[in-house]
Amino acid sequence: MLIRGGENVYPVEVEEFLASHPDVAQAQVFGLPDPKYGEEVAAWIVARPGSKLTAEGLREWCKGRIAHYKIPRHVRLVSEFPLTATGKPQKFRMQEAMIAELGLASKS
Repeated sequence: MLIRGGENVYPVEVEEFLASHPDVAQAQVFGLPDPKYGEEVAAWIVARPGSKLTAEGLREWCKGRIAHYKIPRHVRLVSEFPLTATGKPQKFRMQEAMIAELGLASKS
């Protein structure tokens, strides 16, 4: 669970919602540090082959369908997720990459 501006956000709930988009093959959701809200919602998305999905298009699709505080502020379209040896997504690696890319102060 992550807490954005006092609201509880469950990554699995947002992942399932994002996966309901016709162009989303897989979604991983995690929190990033944010000075105003404490944490901000971020998502890594694997699009379906041949899709024209964009980060902004996905955020627009979310509006009115899910609570505004659950809409990912940061969306990265990727071809695959970093995985463990057993095939589980490594959210901490996704989070580290986004923190570095965005120049954010880490949560720890």
